[in-house]
Amino acid sequence: MIDTPHVLQTAAQLTACIRVTVPRADIQKVMGPGISELSAAVAAQGTAVTGPWFTHHLRRPSENFDFEICLPVAKPVTPFGRMTPGQLSATTTARTIYHGGYEGLSTAWGEFRAWIAANGHTPRQDFWECYVVGPESNSDPAAWRTELNQPLS
Repeated sequence: MIDTPHVLQTAAQLTACIRVTVPRADIQKVMGPGISELSAAVAAQGTAVTGPWFTHHLRRPSENFDFEICLPVAKPVTPFGRMTPGQLSATTTARTIYHGGYEGLSTAWGEFRAWIAANGHTPRQDFWECYVVGPESNSDPAAWRTELNQPLS
């Protein structure tokens, strides 16, 4: 389900973001429109996107998800509509790749968090998922790849 996790030092990354707080049941309703809105706002400013989109979760989900839909960008964006500039800080991070459809992400995170604990690491409250290969580029969920990133204390 997941590749063997590893720990690395990430570099700071400028982002363009839209913050979203929704009930767990509504996450699929906001994700597609949110990334479309964000992509259009970044493109309108002529800012280069430097990698795949991702979600930066500000805390572990419960009944509600509190997260940012993000694009990595080459230069700071100017706020527009719901889009704001942001940045992922450089940090020590545990990382793995999950293979499969999005319905399996919760199980993948459980397996990943178990590895983090078993290896003596302390996770921070926030985390991010980078959608490396998804439905926009391949219709087969078996080919989808989601990078799971857990900053460590």
